[in-house]
Amino acid sequence: MAEQSVSRPETTSSSEPAEPAGSVTAPITAADVLAWLERAAEAARAGELDAPALIELLGQLRQASTACANASDWTLLAAREAGASLRQIAPVFGKGYVRAPAARLEKLHREVLSSEQFLELMRRRMGPG
Repeated sequence: MAEQSVSRPETTSSSEPAEPAGSVTAPITAADVLAWLERAAEAARAGELDAPALIELLGQLRQASTACANASDWTLLAAREAGASLRQIAPVFGKGYVRAPAARLEKLHREVLSSEQFLELMRRRMGPG
């Protein structure tokens, strides 16, 4: 089977103007992922993606998933530092109570005390380059 690259969602280039303060958005959305998934599924159905290509995609997605989880953790810490209450944060965890974000914060605070420390930890884990 011929391998085909499944393109990533469009992202902003460095030549585009920076977003104004306070309007930073996530680099990828659920809609972006669904659109990509539909393209990938069509390519797989058409026989354009063989097992090695799908395994490579799986590895890329696992790495991206970890990166998104790290970004989520940083944002949770930063939101608390900015004064957000657990009740304000809870709805984005999909629950109407504060146990989920509180438990996540407790786990994070075992390693770091601030969003800046978390970012530094991520830099160290990523290594040089």
